[in-house]
Amino acid sequence: MGPGRAGALGLGLGLLLGVLGGAASEPHSLRYFATAVSDPSPGVPQFVAVGYVDGEVFVRYDSETRRMEPRVDWIADNMDQQYWNGETENLRGAEQIYRVDLETLRERYNQSRGSHTLQHMFGCDLLEDRSISGFFQYGYEGREFIALDKDTWTFTAADAAAQITKRKWEEDGTVAERRKYYLENTCIEWLRKYVRYGKDVLERRERPEVRVSGMEADKILSLSCRAHGFYPRPISISWLKDGMVQEQETQRGSTVPNSDGTYHIWATIDVVPGDKDKYQCRVEHASLPQPGLFSWEPQSNLIPIVAGVSVAVVAVIAALAGFAVWKSKQGKKEKGYNLTPGSDGASNSSNAGSNPSV
Repeated sequence: MGPGRAGALGLGLGLLLGVLGGAASEPHSLRYFATAVSDPSPGVPQFVAVGYVDGEVFVRYDSETRRMEPRVDWIADNMDQQYWNGETENLRGAEQIYRVDLETLRERYNQSRGSHTLQHMFGCDLLEDRSISGFFQYGYEGREFIALDKDTWTFTAADAAAQITKRKWEEDGTVAERRKYYLENTCIEWLRKYVRYGKDVLERRERPEVRVSGMEADKILSLSCRAHGFYPRPISISWLKDGMVQEQETQRGSTVPNSDGTYHIWATIDVVPGDKDKYQCRVEHASLPQPGLFSWEPQSNLIPIVAGVSVAVVAVIAALAGFAVWKSKQGKKEKGYNLTPGSDGASNSSNAGSNPSV
């Protein structure tokens, strides 16, 4: 993978995590993230589209399978073949448009042939106060290209090349209007359905298991706070000194998924050993009635280490077992998805008002 593709995909992943994570005040979200590359390689299909509900992958399409497929049981159990056929047809059409768009943008930026990346991100939210929100944007080579301004329902272009697309879409006169309808109607309607279908999974609450450990070296004590096995994804973890948040002094890892669908995260801080009793780790999560405060107990320092090794071993075993179960289910679904009556013939969930070329 060349540096251009690595940088583009890396920034794209960062953008994706940002729009997936959202704020804790957003109870439910529907996201689609599509990536097209001009020079595919093993493990990197030419086109991939993934759907997320509340940050969880629920559907996936790529240019190798060429069909939209379920990634969770609740969507496979509730949608019939008409739904899968419609989503597949929509994504196959988008795949062709993206291939043309990549060539168009390569010429527009006067680039040589090789590895180039086009990304498309859009989705909507049902907020806590029952209001709705949404976004629609394109990225090229890992940088912002063009985005929809929801306040004015006009497009914001990042550079001169994107200005060409902006003028083209504005001259069409219907591009922004179609996206407005999708974000405020179609997307929200589908999100409500998905939340209803996956309620038992999406609205579950798993309390984080928190462990605090410490390691002293060169007269510096490194305190580590790890929260493991929590759901949903949004969480706040911070270090306090005498009750005051030490934001700048704290280092945090990303919120990372576990094999069982839960998440884990860590936060560390370097302190003077003599001040260890002044520090506490605070964890806030939807599963907790109030924020939890955790301190380091030096005498039990060995326990987190042993437990950490045990968790790692169990995680590997669980991942292997989970993969075996998933493969078994996929094998059954190759013969036909779980069909249930009730496709309502509504607009495609993943079709953001059709896909205009750039």
